[in-house]
Amino acid sequence: MQYSEKVMDHFMNPRNSGVIENPDGYGKVGSPSCGDVMEIFLKIEDDIIKDVKFRTFGCASAIATSSISTEMILEKNVSEALELTNKAVAEALDGLPPVKMHCSVLAEEAIKAAIEDYMSKK
Repeated sequence: MQYSEKVMDHFMNPRNSGVIENPDGYGKVGSPSCGDVMEIFLKIEDDIIKDVKFRTFGCASAIATSSISTEMILEKNVSEALELTNKAVAEALDGLPPVKMHCSVLAEEAIKAAIEDYMSKK
């Protein structure tokens, strides 16, 4: 399986990895088919995502999509972050192997779940 340099970079040097205590938004999604589990933690001020962390148990693609998707939503308005698509995540990584596209879907779903959690508390 061929991974782009960007996938390997985000896998080897993940950005925003970790946990935020008492997050404003929290999302957890998993894929029973592959066993990947992704958690997203958000700190939000005035509807702007000021901090985002992820904790992912999964393959290189799952970790890379988590890493780049957190970079893509940082400092964005909540409504902008909700528009993030798995296609945009995959494109930002210069593509994913077809059998790994579900990882980008997990990243999109985890972010949406965290934002929905935030909105439900408001």
